[in-house]
Amino acid sequence: MSETGIIIGEDGRSRCHWHANLPDYLRYHDEEWGRPVTDDIRLFEKICLEGFQSGLSWLTILRKRENFRAAFSGFDFDKVALFGEGDVARCLADAGIIRHRGKIVSTINNAKRAIELKDEFGSLAHYFWRYEPGHNERPAVVDREHIIANPTTPTSMVISKDLKKRGWTFVGPTTVYAFMQAMGLVNDHLEGCFCRPEVESMRTALVRP
Repeated sequence: MSETGIIIGEDGRSRCHWHANLPDYLRYHDEEWGRPVTDDIRLFEKICLEGFQSGLSWLTILRKRENFRAAFSGFDFDKVALFGEGDVARCLADAGIIRHRGKIVSTINNAKRAIELKDEFGSLAHYFWRYEPGHNERPAVVDREHIIANPTTPTSMVISKDLKKRGWTFVGPTTVYAFMQAMGLVNDHLEGCFCRPEVESMRTALVRP
């Protein structure tokens, strides 16, 4: 990896370094990360999985994602909100996910809060995308130094504070910023990564909710 944070893959393409050329992580980098998402289920899934990631690597969560989807009804928050103690016990016994009671209970709680958010704003997408940072809030150049120096942003702090006020849990500002990066509310693919212009084109064409 160079000081720019860019590595060259076996296909000759330049990419952000963090996928480390691991096949599943590379696919996630190329096909998902940073590409704008307006689907409520995917938004809910991601913010919950970012909560599960706390203290762990995203790769650990990514490799268990299908198990999480099976355990949490595809992250349909209307269904997850109805989970009871039996479901908590089932999840705690599921070796395919992260068996952390606090994070499991948090997901159920956040499903209930997601319903409230949807009732108030019409969709989770509308709630989250209203916080999309303006051009004046973004760096002129997104490089490795900038990413390392900014694990949170003023916007992620505002969203985190508001979610917590609404009763959400495991939604600290670092978790929220990772969510924003992954769901395309910002484009944090590094300068020189082949995905950066692709993602920027998608963001330009996106009809905001």
